[in-house]
Amino acid sequence: MQDPLLHRPAPSDDPLGRFFWQSGADGVLRFLRCGDCGYWLHPPSSRCPQCLSANVAPQPVSGRATVHTFTINVQPWTPGQEPYVYAIVEFPEQDGLRLTTNVVGCPIDEVRIGQQVRVAFVDRNDAYYPVFVPEAT
Repeated sequence: MQDPLLHRPAPSDDPLGRFFWQSGADGVLRFLRCGDCGYWLHPPSSRCPQCLSANVAPQPVSGRATVHTFTINVQPWTPGQEPYVYAIVEFPEQDGLRLTTNVVGCPIDEVRIGQQVRVAFVDRNDAYYPVFVPEAT
């Protein structure tokens, strides 16, 4: 399998999102969560969009998700690049808590909407990119 992150630019050094890119160092995915109303935030924001509280902090999520939608990128951006799956996954912690990511670890024609997946991380230059692999059935 070719690296699906081969052409992805490095994450910005935004202090608000730094925890997200470092979160995978211990194998745990984290999102910001409001300490006042419990709402999960992604992408990171300094205020909760539900109650406007500034009491937000990184909290771990289960790492399990469902493929909400996906596309297969067949455009070879470099010679010989293999097709890969670009997906939006949704987390059970909250309706609408979603992440755009890659599904890896299976043939691209086996990815399905509604498929259960779990997080894995690709370490690239001290940034831990969350990708998702199919749950064992």
